[in-house]
Amino acid sequence: MNVQDLAAEAADVFVLPEAVTRLKECMDDQASSIDDVAEVISFDPGLTTQLLKVANSALYRFPNKIETISKALQVVGTRSAYDLALAYGVTHAFSDIEAKNIDLDKFWEQSVSCGLLAKYFAEYKRIREPERLFVAGLLHNIGELVVLAKSPEMVSRCQEFNTRVSPAELQHAVLGFTYNELSALLIEKWGIPASIHNPIAGLHRDNITGDMDNTIMQLSYLLALDNVHPDIYPGYSNLDESLHQVLDLSRNDLEDALDVTNLQCISVIGLFNPSSFVLY
Repeated sequence: MNVQDLAAEAADVFVLPEAVTRLKECMDDQASSIDDVAEVISFDPGLTTQLLKVANSALYRFPNKIETISKALQVVGTRSAYDLALAYGVTHAFSDIEAKNIDLDKFWEQSVSCGLLAKYFAEYKRIREPERLFVAGLLHNIGELVVLAKSPEMVSRCQEFNTRVSPAELQHAVLGFTYNELSALLIEKWGIPASIHNPIAGLHRDNITGDMDNTIMQLSYLLALDNVHPDIYPGYSNLDESLHQVLDLSRNDLEDALDVTNLQCISVIGLFNPSSFVLY
């Protein structure tokens, strides 16, 4: 199974909604205004509903209800709205995946948990546009859904990770690549910015501690993995101390991050799990 070929095939099978594609074209056009962006979003009821739900969710905790796309763009920002629309578009592209061989609810729980942690640490370190790291965390594992559609028996084999063999080690042994590698290639083929697919591509590399985005992604992934699989990994089983030390974070800071994001996850997960999408 060649990861490049699989990504190319998946890009043709799993297609982004037209509204998301149009929004990307609008954002890439430097002559576009905030009104142009709002108009593109408003033409699609599903995307409109999604962005309003996100703007009013625990992801932002704004004190007043946001009822229009124009207001959402003002308070969230057009770039953040674009990133969140991409997240919606990608997860929507996988809405027809059947729950066979894996627990899809747990899949999305880990994805959302990773995204929330990445956004939390990005905000803590005052990184610009923290939503892009939320999106990277949310989408880091969609390669698993591609393999699930293509070869569900291989996904079953990759589910047998434990304290001795990590998910990434097992994926590489079974497939010859890791899910995040496939995720990054697919996202790149969709034309989604490198600021999202690069941190995904570097998720399991050893020599990235000089890159803040990649360090945050690795830390968030490992914390989410332990957090969602307590039956396999007791607390902090996979934690690499160097990651949070590089970010100047203490164990208490990690506890605070988990406390906050676990509460957020309860409400935010419904916004990005495709099984909960309203169909139009």
